[in-house]
Amino acid sequence: MVSRKLHRPLTVAGEGDHRFIWLGLDEADMEKGILANQYLVIHNGEAMLLDPGGYFVFQRVLQAVSEIVDPANVKGIFYSHQDPDVVGSLNLLLDFFPNAKIYVSALWSRFLPHLGAIANLDIVEIPDEGMNIDLGGVSLQAIPAHFLHSPGNFTLYDPETKVLFSGDIGAAVFPENEWYLFVEDFEKHLAYIEGFHKRYLCCKKALDAWLSRVRGLELEAVAPQHGAIFQGEKAGRFLDWLSKLGKIGVDLIY
Repeated sequence: MVSRKLHRPLTVAGEGDHRFIWLGLDEADMEKGILANQYLVIHNGEAMLLDPGGYFVFQRVLQAVSEIVDPANVKGIFYSHQDPDVVGSLNLLLDFFPNAKIYVSALWSRFLPHLGAIANLDIVEIPDEGMNIDLGGVSLQAIPAHFLHSPGNFTLYDPETKVLFSGDIGAAVFPENEWYLFVEDFEKHLAYIEGFHKRYLCCKKALDAWLSRVRGLELEAVAPQHGAIFQGEKAGRFLDWLSKLGKIGVDLIY
């Protein structure tokens, strides 16, 4: 069992009026499910939540956000896809972040009311080709990552901090009693990510399409929803590793 420890929010990149922030982790009981990362992008006092998570992490996420910014200034909630560990707290979020628009793939917008959130649901449907999202004057880029692993899947690039929120791309499954936030030993970390990427990502063609979209970006970090953050040169090494993966997903099964 992982020792009981609460990790506080941490700035991944940026400073002053613009920051990309990891929102912490409660190791007390492994947050009652698969460990997931939640992030906040803040610019000039306005903020956007990235994949805020399910029911059991909501209280921690709310507390962390409230320490950083007035919840009324959370202007957006970005969902990379529709899994419960991403969207499960939606009905709670609407009560505490009343001014937030919900950014989600047009494929999934009609499913959100099934979470019990109908009134005041202000949805912005992200088209298949992606879109720019304004946050207090800075333009965040929703980049298509379809079938990695959801058919309506997006990653989000912050050009100010040069951090790419990659959703499930980069996800790690840690062994019992091990966890870290930043990848230090890249070769060791591969053992924790290879199985997920070969099973959950649809096929190499979809992966190569996403890689072609992000290769030209300036990257200081790749921040996944699960696992550890790839900083500095490890961000490029991670993309190189993805490009060299052989058969994955349906390529392996059929």
